[in-house]
Amino acid sequence: MRPIRYFLPLLILLSLCTAAQSIAQDTPQTARPGYTLQTQSNLVALPTQVEWKHHEILYTLKAEQFVVEDNGVPQKIKLDEDTDALGLSLVVAVECSRSAVMEFAKLRGLSTMIDAITGAAPREIAVVTFGDEPELLGDFTGDPDKLGEALSQIEPCDDDTKAATFDAVDYAAKLLDKRDNHYRHAILLISETRDHGSSIKPEKVLAELGRTNTVVDSVAFSPGKTEVLNDLKYGGGSGPIGLLVMAVNSLKKNASKELAALSGGEYINFTTGKGFDEGLAQLSNHIHNYYLLSFQSPADATPGMHSLRVKIPDYPEAKIRTRESYFAGSPDLAQLPGK
Repeated sequence: MRPIRYFLPLLILLSLCTAAQSIAQDTPQTARPGYTLQTQSNLVALPTQVEWKHHEILYTLKAEQFVVEDNGVPQKIKLDEDTDALGLSLVVAVECSRSAVMEFAKLRGLSTMIDAITGAAPREIAVVTFGDEPELLGDFTGDPDKLGEALSQIEPCDDDTKAATFDAVDYAAKLLDKRDNHYRHAILLISETRDHGSSIKPEKVLAELGRTNTVVDSVAFSPGKTEVLNDLKYGGGSGPIGLLVMAVNSLKKNASKELAALSGGEYINFTTGKGFDEGLAQLSNHIHNYYLLSFQSPADATPGMHSLRVKIPDYPEAKIRTRESYFAGSPDLAQLPGK
Protein backbone atom coordinates (compact mmCIF):
# COMPACT_ATOMS: atom_id res chain seq x y z
CA MET A 1 0.00 0.00 0.00
CA ARG A 2 1.17 3.51 -0.73
CA PRO A 3 0.16 6.49 1.40
CA ILE A 4 -2.74 8.18 -0.33
CA ARG A 5 -4.55 11.45 -0.36
CA TYR A 6 -7.94 10.40 0.84
CA PHE A 7 -10.52 12.63 2.39
CA LEU A 8 -13.38 12.20 3.92
CA PRO A 9 -16.85 10.76 4.56
CA LEU A 10 -16.50 12.93 8.19
CA LEU A 11 -15.92 11.72 8.24
CA ILE A 12 -16.27 12.36 8.17
CA LEU A 13 -16.05 14.56 8.33
CA LEU A 14 -13.60 18.62 6.51
CA SER A 15 -12.34 21.98 5.83
CA LEU A 16 -12.80 23.28 2.43
CA CYS A 17 -11.11 25.24 -0.26
CA THR A 18 -8.69 24.73 -3.12
CA ALA A 19 -9.30 21.71 -5.35
CA ALA A 20 -7.25 20.53 -8.27
CA GLN A 21 -7.78 22.39 -11.54
CA SER A 22 -8.17 19.12 -13.39
CA ILE A 23 -11.56 18.63 -11.74
CA ALA A 24 -12.79 22.22 -11.85
CA GLN A 25 -16.13 21.38 -13.35
CA ASP A 26 -19.53 20.20 -12.11
CA THR A 27 -20.24 17.43 -14.60
CA PRO A 28 -20.52 13.93 -13.09
CA GLN A 29 -17.12 12.24 -12.92
CA THR A 30 -16.67 8.80 -14.41
CA ALA A 31 -14.36 6.12 -13.20
CA ARG A 32 -11.02 5.62 -14.88
CA PRO A 33 -10.19 2.26 -16.47
CA GLY A 34 -9.16 -0.22 -13.83
CA TYR A 35 -11.24 1.19 -10.99
CA THR A 36 -12.50 -1.65 -8.86
CA LEU A 37 -14.78 0.07 -6.34
CA GLN A 38 -18.37 -0.49 -7.36
CA THR A 39 -21.59 0.80 -5.86
CA GLN A 40 -23.63 -2.39 -6.07
CA SER A 41 -25.20 -3.22 -2.75
CA ASN A 42 -23.56 -6.66 -2.36
CA LEU A 43 -19.99 -5.29 -2.40
CA VAL A 44 -18.76 -4.53 1.11
CA ALA A 45 -15.87 -2.05 1.12
CA LEU A 46 -13.62 -1.72 4.18
CA PRO A 47 -11.21 1.24 4.23
CA THR A 48 -8.71 -0.08 6.78
CA GLN A 49 -5.88 1.67 8.62
CA VAL A 50 -3.21 -0.34 10.40
CA GLU A 51 -0.95 1.10 13.11
CA TRP A 52 1.98 -0.69 14.72
CA LYS A 53 4.17 0.31 17.65
CA HIS A 54 4.55 4.02 18.39
CA HIS A 55 1.64 4.82 16.03
CA GLU A 56 3.66 3.77 12.99
CA ILE A 57 1.58 3.06 9.87
CA LEU A 58 2.14 -0.31 8.22
CA TYR A 59 2.32 0.32 4.48
CA THR A 60 3.38 -2.93 2.80
CA LEU A 61 0.81 -5.52 3.81
CA LYS A 62 -0.52 -7.91 1.16
CA ALA A 63 -4.06 -9.16 0.66
CA GLU A 64 -3.17 -12.63 1.95
CA GLN A 65 -2.09 -11.14 5.30
CA PHE A 66 -5.60 -9.88 6.07
CA VAL A 67 -8.42 -11.97 7.49
CA VAL A 68 -11.88 -10.43 7.12
CA GLU A 69 -14.79 -12.04 8.94
CA ASP A 70 -18.48 -11.46 8.27
CA ASN A 71 -20.41 -12.64 11.32
CA GLY A 72 -17.36 -14.72 12.21
CA VAL A 73 -17.06 -16.35 8.76
CA PRO A 74 -13.81 -15.64 6.82
CA GLN A 75 -14.35 -14.02 3.43
CA LYS A 76 -12.47 -14.05 0.15
CA ILE A 77 -11.18 -10.48 -0.06
CA LYS A 78 -9.66 -8.16 -2.60
CA LEU A 79 -7.09 -5.46 -1.86
CA ASP A 80 -7.16 -2.47 -4.20
CA GLU A 81 -3.58 -1.75 -5.20
CA ASP A 82 -4.16 1.73 -6.64
CA THR A 83 -6.07 3.69 -4.03
CA ASP A 84 -4.10 6.82 -5.02
CA ALA A 85 -6.30 7.23 -8.08
CA LEU A 86 -9.72 6.50 -6.57
CA GLY A 87 -12.09 9.44 -6.72
CA LEU A 88 -14.03 10.82 -3.76
CA SER A 89 -17.59 12.08 -3.45
CA LEU A 90 -17.81 13.98 -0.17
CA VAL A 91 -20.65 15.68 1.69
CA VAL A 92 -19.64 18.18 4.38
CA ALA A 93 -22.51 18.37 6.89
CA VAL A 94 -22.30 21.17 9.48
CA GLU A 95 -24.73 21.64 12.36
CA CYS A 96 -25.99 25.24 12.59
CA SER A 97 -28.37 25.05 15.57
CA ARG A 98 -28.41 24.76 19.37
CA SER A 99 -24.92 24.77 20.91
CA ALA A 100 -23.35 24.88 17.44
CA VAL A 101 -24.05 28.60 17.38
CA MET A 102 -21.45 29.06 20.12
CA GLU A 103 -18.88 27.02 18.20
CA PHE A 104 -18.90 28.85 14.87
CA ALA A 105 -15.99 31.13 15.78
CA LYS A 106 -13.86 28.01 16.26
CA LEU A 107 -14.58 26.76 12.75
CA ARG A 108 -12.64 29.47 10.94
CA GLY A 109 -10.04 26.95 9.85
CA LEU A 110 -12.65 24.94 7.98
CA SER A 111 -12.15 26.67 4.63
CA THR A 112 -8.38 26.11 4.66
CA MET A 113 -8.28 22.36 5.32
CA ILE A 114 -10.36 20.74 2.59
CA ASP A 115 -7.54 20.30 0.11
CA ALA A 116 -5.29 18.62 2.66
CA ILE A 117 -8.06 16.27 3.74
CA THR A 118 -9.31 15.28 0.30
CA GLY A 119 -5.84 15.06 -1.21
CA ALA A 120 -4.82 14.87 -4.86
CA ALA A 121 -7.32 12.28 -6.11
CA PRO A 122 -10.33 13.41 -8.18
CA ARG A 123 -13.00 14.72 -5.88
CA GLU A 124 -16.40 16.39 -5.78
CA ILE A 125 -17.81 18.06 -2.67
CA ALA A 126 -21.29 19.11 -1.54
CA VAL A 127 -22.08 21.30 1.48
CA VAL A 128 -25.06 20.76 3.81
CA THR A 129 -26.12 22.49 7.02
CA PHE A 130 -28.72 21.20 9.44
CA GLY A 131 -30.70 22.10 12.52
CA ASP A 132 -34.36 21.13 12.40
CA GLU A 133 -33.74 19.68 8.94
CA PRO A 134 -30.90 19.44 6.38
CA GLU A 135 -30.41 22.15 3.75
CA LEU A 136 -28.20 21.84 0.66
CA LEU A 137 -26.03 24.96 0.36
CA GLY A 138 -23.92 23.76 -2.55
CA ASP A 139 -24.28 20.76 -4.84
CA PHE A 140 -21.35 18.53 -5.75
CA THR A 141 -18.54 20.47 -7.37
CA GLY A 142 -14.82 20.32 -7.95
CA ASP A 143 -14.64 24.07 -8.59
CA PRO A 144 -12.89 25.74 -5.61
CA ASP A 145 -14.73 29.04 -6.21
CA LYS A 146 -18.16 27.40 -6.09
CA LEU A 147 -17.13 25.38 -3.07
CA GLY A 148 -15.98 28.54 -1.31
CA GLU A 149 -19.28 30.23 -2.15
CA ALA A 150 -21.22 27.34 -0.59
CA LEU A 151 -19.08 27.42 2.54
CA SER A 152 -19.57 31.15 2.92
CA GLN A 153 -23.31 30.53 3.31
CA ILE A 154 -22.86 28.52 6.51
CA GLU A 155 -24.33 30.58 9.35
CA PRO A 156 -26.12 29.97 12.66
CA CYS A 157 -29.77 28.94 12.41
CA ASP A 158 -30.76 30.47 15.74
CA ASP A 159 -34.47 29.74 15.42
CA ASP A 160 -33.97 25.98 15.06
CA THR A 161 -34.39 24.00 18.26
CA LYS A 162 -33.25 20.60 16.99
CA ALA A 163 -29.97 19.03 15.95
CA ALA A 164 -31.30 16.37 13.62
CA THR A 165 -28.01 14.57 13.00
CA PHE A 166 -29.52 11.29 11.83
CA ASP A 167 -31.77 13.10 9.36
CA ALA A 168 -28.76 15.01 8.00
CA VAL A 169 -26.56 11.92 7.64
CA ASP A 170 -29.36 10.02 5.91
CA TYR A 171 -29.90 13.00 3.58
CA ALA A 172 -26.18 13.10 2.78
CA ALA A 173 -26.03 9.34 2.15
CA LYS A 174 -28.92 9.61 -0.30
CA LEU A 175 -27.16 12.48 -2.11
CA LEU A 176 -24.11 10.25 -2.47
CA ASP A 177 -26.18 7.31 -3.66
CA LYS A 178 -27.39 9.38 -6.62
CA ARG A 179 -23.89 10.12 -7.93
CA ASP A 180 -23.25 8.61 -11.35
CA ASN A 181 -19.70 7.46 -10.75
CA HIS A 182 -17.65 4.81 -8.97
CA TYR A 183 -16.10 7.18 -6.46
CA ARG A 184 -15.78 6.43 -2.76
CA HIS A 185 -18.57 7.88 -0.61
CA ALA A 186 -17.82 9.91 2.51
CA ILE A 187 -19.47 12.35 4.90
CA LEU A 188 -17.62 14.88 7.05
CA LEU A 189 -19.92 15.50 10.01
CA ILE A 190 -19.30 18.58 12.17
CA SER A 191 -21.79 18.58 15.02
CA GLU A 192 -22.43 18.09 18.70
CA THR A 193 -22.19 14.53 19.92
CA ARG A 194 -25.91 13.76 20.26
CA ASP A 195 -28.87 13.72 17.97
CA HIS A 196 -31.85 15.88 18.95
CA GLY A 197 -35.13 15.59 17.11
CA SER A 198 -34.48 13.46 14.02
CA SER A 199 -37.53 11.90 12.44
CA ILE A 200 -35.67 8.95 10.93
CA LYS A 201 -34.77 6.02 13.16
CA PRO A 202 -31.04 5.47 13.74
CA GLU A 203 -31.29 1.87 12.57
CA LYS A 204 -32.44 3.10 9.15
CA VAL A 205 -29.44 5.45 8.98
CA LEU A 206 -27.07 2.58 9.74
CA ALA A 207 -28.70 0.51 7.02
CA GLU A 208 -28.40 3.35 4.47
CA LEU A 209 -24.72 3.92 5.26
CA GLY A 210 -24.04 0.21 4.91
CA ARG A 211 -26.00 -0.08 1.69
CA THR A 212 -24.16 2.83 0.04
CA ASN A 213 -20.69 1.99 1.43
CA THR A 214 -20.48 5.44 3.00
CA VAL A 215 -17.84 6.35 5.59
CA VAL A 216 -18.56 9.05 8.19
CA ASP A 217 -15.71 11.12 9.64
CA SER A 218 -16.89 13.11 12.66
CA VAL A 219 -15.50 16.29 14.19
CA ALA A 220 -17.60 16.88 17.29
CA PHE A 221 -18.02 19.40 20.08
CA SER A 222 -19.51 18.37 23.41
CA PRO A 223 -23.07 19.41 24.34
CA GLY A 224 -23.91 21.44 27.44
CA LYS A 225 -23.17 19.73 30.72
CA THR A 226 -26.75 20.11 31.93
CA GLU A 227 -28.25 18.09 29.08
CA VAL A 228 -29.67 14.74 30.13
CA LEU A 229 -29.16 11.57 28.09
CA ASN A 230 -32.26 9.41 27.60
CA ASP A 231 -31.04 5.97 26.60
CA LEU A 232 -33.14 3.54 24.59
CA LYS A 233 -34.45 0.78 26.82
CA TYR A 234 -33.29 -2.17 24.74
CA GLY A 235 -30.87 -4.86 25.77
CA GLY A 236 -28.01 -6.35 23.83
CA GLY A 237 -27.87 -9.73 22.22
CA SER A 238 -26.44 -11.64 19.31
CA GLY A 239 -27.45 -12.08 15.71
CA PRO A 240 -28.62 -9.36 13.29
CA ILE A 241 -31.28 -7.98 15.65
CA GLY A 242 -29.02 -8.01 18.70
CA LEU A 243 -26.23 -6.27 16.80
CA LEU A 244 -28.66 -3.66 15.56
CA VAL A 245 -29.98 -3.05 19.09
CA MET A 246 -26.47 -2.56 20.48
CA ALA A 247 -25.51 -0.25 17.62
CA VAL A 248 -28.61 1.89 18.14
CA ASN A 249 -27.94 2.10 21.88
CA SER A 250 -24.43 3.34 21.19
CA LEU A 251 -25.71 5.87 18.66
CA LYS A 252 -28.07 7.28 21.27
CA LYS A 253 -25.17 7.91 23.65
CA ASN A 254 -22.83 9.56 21.13
CA ALA A 255 -24.20 9.74 17.60
CA SER A 256 -21.18 11.36 15.94
CA LYS A 257 -18.65 8.97 17.50
CA GLU A 258 -20.59 5.79 16.75
CA LEU A 259 -21.49 6.80 13.20
CA ALA A 260 -17.76 7.12 12.57
CA ALA A 261 -16.86 3.87 14.33
CA LEU A 262 -19.56 1.77 12.70
CA SER A 263 -18.78 3.07 9.19
CA GLY A 264 -14.99 2.87 9.53
CA GLY A 265 -14.36 6.60 9.84
CA GLU A 266 -12.47 8.86 12.24
CA TYR A 267 -13.80 10.66 15.32
CA ILE A 268 -12.28 13.87 16.65
CA ASN A 269 -13.59 15.88 19.62
CA PHE A 270 -12.71 19.55 20.13
CA THR A 271 -13.40 22.32 22.64
CA THR A 272 -11.33 25.22 21.23
CA GLY A 273 -10.55 26.73 17.86
CA LYS A 274 -7.00 25.40 18.12
CA GLY A 275 -8.39 22.00 18.99
CA PHE A 276 -10.59 22.10 15.90
CA ASP A 277 -7.62 22.90 13.65
CA GLU A 278 -5.46 20.24 15.30
CA GLY A 279 -8.28 17.72 15.07
CA LEU A 280 -8.66 18.28 11.34
CA ALA A 281 -4.90 17.98 10.89
CA GLN A 282 -4.97 14.69 12.79
CA LEU A 283 -7.90 13.54 10.68
CA SER A 284 -5.98 14.42 7.52
CA ASN A 285 -2.89 12.51 8.63
CA HIS A 286 -4.88 9.41 9.52
CA ILE A 287 -7.10 9.16 6.46
CA HIS A 288 -4.30 9.56 3.96
CA ASN A 289 -2.98 6.11 4.81
CA TYR A 290 -5.28 3.13 4.38
CA TYR A 291 -5.89 -0.16 2.65
CA LEU A 292 -9.09 -0.63 0.67
CA LEU A 293 -10.34 -4.15 1.29
CA SER A 294 -13.56 -5.51 -0.16
CA PHE A 295 -15.58 -8.70 -0.51
CA GLN A 296 -18.81 -9.77 -2.13
CA SER A 297 -21.63 -10.40 0.28
CA PRO A 298 -23.72 -13.33 -1.03
CA ALA A 299 -27.09 -12.48 -2.51
CA ASP A 300 -28.76 -14.72 0.08
CA ALA A 301 -26.94 -13.17 3.06
CA THR A 302 -29.01 -13.07 6.24
CA PRO A 303 -30.97 -9.79 6.21
CA GLY A 304 -30.04 -7.32 8.90
CA MET A 305 -26.92 -6.10 10.67
CA HIS A 306 -23.69 -8.03 10.07
CA SER A 307 -20.63 -7.79 12.30
CA LEU A 308 -17.30 -7.19 10.54
CA ARG A 309 -13.85 -7.97 11.88
CA VAL A 310 -10.42 -7.50 10.30
CA LYS A 311 -7.42 -9.40 11.68
CA ILE A 312 -3.75 -9.54 10.69
CA PRO A 313 -2.24 -12.74 12.17
CA ASP A 314 1.31 -11.58 11.39
CA TYR A 315 0.72 -8.50 13.56
CA PRO A 316 -1.61 -9.60 16.37
CA GLU A 317 -1.01 -6.42 18.40
CA ALA A 318 -1.62 -3.99 15.54
CA LYS A 319 -4.30 -1.34 15.97
CA ILE A 320 -6.81 -1.77 13.16
CA ARG A 321 -9.41 0.86 12.30
CA THR A 322 -12.12 -0.24 9.88
CA ARG A 323 -15.87 -0.70 9.53
CA GLU A 324 -17.50 -2.64 12.33
CA SER A 325 -20.69 -3.58 10.53
CA TYR A 326 -22.78 -3.47 7.39
CA PHE A 327 -26.45 -4.00 6.67
CA ALA A 328 -27.70 -6.73 4.32
CA GLY A 329 -31.02 -6.32 2.54
CA SER A 330 -33.27 -3.32 2.12
CA PRO A 331 -32.98 -0.50 4.70
CA ASP A 332 -36.73 -0.96 5.16
CA LEU A 333 -35.87 -4.19 6.99
CA ALA A 334 -33.99 -2.24 9.68
CA GLN A 335 -36.49 -2.61 12.49
CA LEU A 336 -36.00 -2.94 16.23
CA PRO A 337 -38.16 -5.26 18.33
CA GLY A 338 -41.49 -3.72 19.25
CA LYS A 339 -41.24 -0.99 16.61
